[in-house]
Amino acid sequence: MPSPYRALFAAPGTKAFSAAGFVGRMPLSMMGIGVVTMISQLTGRYGLAGALSATIALSAAAIGPQVSRLVDQYGQRRVLRPATLLALAAAAGLLSAAHYGWPDWALFVCAAGIGAVPSLGAMIRARWATLYRGTPQLHTAYSFESVVDEICFIFGPIISIGLSTVWFPEAGPLLAAGFLAAGVLWLTAQRATEPRPHPREHHGGGSALRAPGLQVLVATFVATGAIFGAVDVVTVAFADERGHKGASSVVLALYAAGSCAAGVVFGLMRFAGKPERRWLLGICAMAVSMIPLLLVGNLPLLAVALFVSGLSIAPTMITTMSLIEEHVPRAKLTEGMTWVSTGLAVGVALGSSVAGWVIDAAGARAGYGVPAVSGAVAVAVGFLGYRRLNRPVTRRGGTVGQYSERQERHVA
Repeated sequence: MPSPYRALFAAPGTKAFSAAGFVGRMPLSMMGIGVVTMISQLTGRYGLAGALSATIALSAAAIGPQVSRLVDQYGQRRVLRPATLLALAAAAGLLSAAHYGWPDWALFVCAAGIGAVPSLGAMIRARWATLYRGTPQLHTAYSFESVVDEICFIFGPIISIGLSTVWFPEAGPLLAAGFLAAGVLWLTAQRATEPRPHPREHHGGGSALRAPGLQVLVATFVATGAIFGAVDVVTVAFADERGHKGASSVVLALYAAGSCAAGVVFGLMRFAGKPERRWLLGICAMAVSMIPLLLVGNLPLLAVALFVSGLSIAPTMITTMSLIEEHVPRAKLTEGMTWVSTGLAVGVALGSSVAGWVIDAAGARAGYGVPAVSGAVAVAVGFLGYRRLNRPVTRRGGTVGQYSERQERHVA
């Protein structure tokens, strides 16, 4: 491992909470695609499969920020365990409903309950921010976490799709639930590195989403999430149409591998320019990389195109986390990070649902029009909101910035 990454783990407890975060984030890449694979295996209905995946994502979008707001107020241990228990109970209900052929409405009710799953990525990044805020190591830490995310997306779909297609349809989501339980229990047992909670009286000004810059990031990532959700569903269907459904996990793994490779390199670099410009460039690169997907006609070419597309993901996500630090008060950092994840979740829901219906109506190849259009929308929103990103709280006056300074003095 390059020395800047190795230096991150000099602080006590960093290896343990990072490992716990890796285990607990595996469901991020396994549950949605696992449900798509499970339902398509059991019913052959990609529209239903995409709609259930969308329900999980939309539920997480609605519940996730509220869970993270409670975490900021009461601490990770007190909030994550009951939230995870609720999500696990809902997952068990979904697997039972799918296995025994219950009515569609029962599937959707259970899928909605899975949305209580906490954002483990935000929890781990909040721990890194507590340790390294204001230092160059925080950029490296965010880069490392993006690499961890992509490693999850490399191996998660392979494991989930592979188990559901080779063993039994419910195997992928079942293992995802096991990873979630283990990761949350392991993380919440580590109290020494847990960020200090901020009581309710320190949370003036309402939701973190009131910050104009965060609104732009979230809105743009709705469109970005639609890219991810559509690519997942369409790739499974594309491989299925060609008689190699199991190969879709390998193709999606290459998509994540491109992002992982870019994230490793990006974390070793230091930048002097404005992060807003790098962020907008990353959004544009993601959008342009969707165009070749409309032209591919076989799985090898699709794998190459997705690997190239993945190169822009991690750098954009890393820069986004840095921008959140500038636009959100520190007492609301976990909530702010979760709102970006919420934007992605909403986008994944829209992208996977629309892609599922397009596949049912016109075939998998036509489905790649969904991420292409989503990329164009992301670019449009990014350009329209760019001026707001040029005014972070650390460079301007205003109630949000003043509140952040007062809060830090009080906590200190």
